[in-house]
Amino acid sequence: MGKIVITGMGAVTPIGIGVDEYWNNLIAGKSGIETIKSFDASELAVQIAGEVKDFNPSDHLPKDVVRKTDAFMQYAYIAAEEALAKSGVEIVPERTGIVMGTAMSGISTIAFTQEALTLAEHKKVGPRFIPKILGNIAAANIAIAHDIEGPSYTVSTACSSGGDAINQAAMIIKAGKADVMLAVGAESAHCPIFIYSLSNAKALSRNNENPQKASRPFDENRDGFVIGEGGGALVLESEEHAKARGAKILGELLACGNTCDAYHVTAPHPEGRGAIACMKQALAEAGLEPSDIGYINAHGTSTPKGDEVEVHSVTEVFGENAPLVSSTKGATGHMMGAGGVTEVIACVKAIETGIVPPTINLENPIPDCKIDFVPNEARKAEVRYAMSNAFGFGGQNSSVIVGKY
Repeated sequence: MGKIVITGMGAVTPIGIGVDEYWNNLIAGKSGIETIKSFDASELAVQIAGEVKDFNPSDHLPKDVVRKTDAFMQYAYIAAEEALAKSGVEIVPERTGIVMGTAMSGISTIAFTQEALTLAEHKKVGPRFIPKILGNIAAANIAIAHDIEGPSYTVSTACSSGGDAINQAAMIIKAGKADVMLAVGAESAHCPIFIYSLSNAKALSRNNENPQKASRPFDENRDGFVIGEGGGALVLESEEHAKARGAKILGELLACGNTCDAYHVTAPHPEGRGAIACMKQALAEAGLEPSDIGYINAHGTSTPKGDEVEVHSVTEVFGENAPLVSSTKGATGHMMGAGGVTEVIACVKAIETGIVPPTINLENPIPDCKIDFVPNEARKAEVRYAMSNAFGFGGQNSSVIVGKY
């Protein structure tokens, strides 16, 4: 099988809608984390999140789509629209497909609808409730809009859902079942029940007084992650198909690793066994040595244990001469299924521009760590190959490698 290339990208994030705005704010070191505005969180222990700003779905979507979709579906739809438009691909229905990645699907719609029902407002449970909460309906809406009749899958592998969507999409092209695939990740889980659970598990930062400093990947004083939301999309094509239509190729998808820790449902393996195996698997598939990787977009959520294990894992694979490493979750928060795609987009842009995005809020790096986390300011660097890591509950691990075409 020939190469798989990237010809379109789309992004909806807490620091911007559209790839250009997302990227420009990312390298400028801006934070998208603020006090929650989408509902009253004043009684919660955690009152901060990375919400998509100034978002009116009617500005981006047909009215009938707005009425029948959850926010995560809207973010997926908008990101996919941008990616398809940028790619300029003419869709051949039976040779084009979609893989959607989402961890929480329509949890916010479920939570707020149940709250209304508990208050005996049964009329609040509308006929569109079920299709608004199902993960696969995000892909279905995109397919309906563009007459995409090929393979359609939805993967839910916690925080690695986006990376695994890319992996699945690539496998479908390699199997010869499609020439063009959309890989989409999206998430919107901002609701009290989700926040209560993670807060009680001591997974979230409680820095409500200083939201923009709350997400501090790889900082010695990190105290948990911040929930983010958004969507990301890639158009993947076989090289043969892209060249035949004269497409502008943005980068090459070289490899996708996928492993499971087989250790614990929430905690990472303490020695990073699954993460190490995943990165090595991706490198082997790409035919690269660790020294070939110029940049790693880390999972780096800002949790005490997770960041520590990731540092160990990267050091085990790359040795003391690790490439530049940064976590963009300091800016966006943890976008879960969406992050697995938007962080790959950051890797593609780093290769294209020669700029590595920073890890913001990194003031006191983890002691005795020799990794350069690109603290607080973007860095000029020539990057030919980049890796994006996403590690999730259930011991799910994803590593995606992209390269200059």
